[in-house]
Amino acid sequence: MLAKRIIPCLDVKDGQTVKGVNFVGLRAAGDPVALGEAYSRQGADELVFLDITASFEERKTFADMVSRVAATVNIPFTVGGGISELADVERMLMAGADKVSINSAALRRPELIGEIARHFGSQVCVVAIDARQTTEGWRCYLKGGRERTEHDLFAWAHEAQERGAGEILFTSMDHDGVKQGYANEALARLGDTLSIPVIASGGAGTKEHFRDAFSLGHADAALAASVFHFGQIAIPELKQYLSDEGIEVRL
Repeated sequence: MLAKRIIPCLDVKDGQTVKGVNFVGLRAAGDPVALGEAYSRQGADELVFLDITASFEERKTFADMVSRVAATVNIPFTVGGGISELADVERMLMAGADKVSINSAALRRPELIGEIARHFGSQVCVVAIDARQTTEGWRCYLKGGRERTEHDLFAWAHEAQERGAGEILFTSMDHDGVKQGYANEALARLGDTLSIPVIASGGAGTKEHFRDAFSLGHADAALAASVFHFGQIAIPELKQYLSDEGIEVRL
């Protein structure tokens, strides 16, 4: 069995790590470079850096900030935000990223997934999906959760896989920052129907929530932000807890 991964996420705006609730009400959480270095040292399995307003502001991700974070970490590093063409991917990889996360650009032009997979390999392409449960089912959102689409979460995740995505990063907008647990039912459905890894995002508040994302949600990795940024859960303690609960993790 592959070890489950713990992934801190740096949501970056104006050069600072920020965190909100349901994608709004952002507050400062620290310097991305210092946080990245600390998480790498504490035993995080990977690190995700999201320039959260790049797509909305229609600009490119800050490559200099990516380079500074990459220089301090020795774990796989994924970068997202404002990546809309192969040149952007190349720029991020040159800056030190191991993978890129695409969201809005993939929904607008799904062919981008295949282009990245063919040029750089599927392992480089993480398709991030921000979704919310509606009366019609789970719907995907663009531009950092600002714009609803009619794409169904499960159909879109399957299409992304077929086009060459290496992983799916699923964030439940309803659960984001609320700290009441992950969207385990939707996660399990994704995990049971896809053959590529699924990263759970949105909802971590306790160690038990991580356990449930793996045991009930069948996730391959769990991503979290505020519980790590504000010192509520320490990564070494979380991993020991998960190991004690019978979940395979790298200690």
